[in-house]
Amino acid sequence: MHLFVATTNPGKLRDFAHAAASFLNVFIDPLPNLGDIPAPDENADTFAGNATLKAIVYSLASPGKLILADDSGLEVDALRGAPGVRSARYADDKGFSTNRPLPTDQRNNLCLLDALASTREEDRTARYHCVLALARDGAILATADGTVEGEILAVPRGSGGFGYDPLFLLPDEGLTMAEVNLETRLRLSHRGRALVDLLNKLEP
Repeated sequence: MHLFVATTNPGKLRDFAHAAASFLNVFIDPLPNLGDIPAPDENADTFAGNATLKAIVYSLASPGKLILADDSGLEVDALRGAPGVRSARYADDKGFSTNRPLPTDQRNNLCLLDALASTREEDRTARYHCVLALARDGAILATADGTVEGEILAVPRGSGGFGYDPLFLLPDEGLTMAEVNLETRLRLSHRGRALVDLLNKLEP
């Protein structure tokens, strides 16, 4: 089975490839003509909605191919699931500003800390959540979920990973997602877990 992923993100591709390695005859590649396909507006209010939308659009533009699309982000329980589908645009949505220009990831992290400023440490539970959708010729063949549970720290730690990783503590490891080694990150990947779930659904 040859799956074409609708992304050029090397971290996502690495997570998917690692998860697929335990399945025989499953091959993962980026969709080769992705840059030539107009990107759809990700305006759904759920991860499943956005993943499904992308899978349909990209599969219609790639006849006969199995297209895998994902949507993922951070869900914080004390914020009723926010940032959720708006994880990459959280600071912008909130109109959060800083006294000097900062990269998007740092602004999002500071915005999250500001939103949780009055939240007790024991109430900062959260998860990374990924939903995958697999489509061919505009028809959805399967969807799947993957999560990894954690807690949001008050101070970032670690220089690895990206996004909210420096704030996302893995309780069993005692480290943030930005502090763990690559092997651990791949083992715990919410994207990898979603792909395993999807491939298991596809097996006869």
